[in-house]
Amino acid sequence: MNFQLDFIQDKVEFFEAESLKDLEKKVEAQIEVNKAILLGVHAVSHQMHVTEEGRRFYSAVVHFKAKS
Repeated sequence: MNFQLDFIQDKVEFFEAESLKDLEKKVEAQIEVNKAILLGVHAVSHQMHVTEEGRRFYSAVVHFKAKS
């Protein structure tokens, strides 16, 4: 039996929440998960959208990259 391991080099994840605090918690939790597979944060992009009713909606994109 032959096993071949392929390591993840890049990973992009998307997050969304109704408050900035909740968005931050989600991102921080996933950072800890990705540390276990030796990925670190390479870049973060975030946006806020206000609905017609005045509610705020937050989203973020986090690019994880293999630690060298």
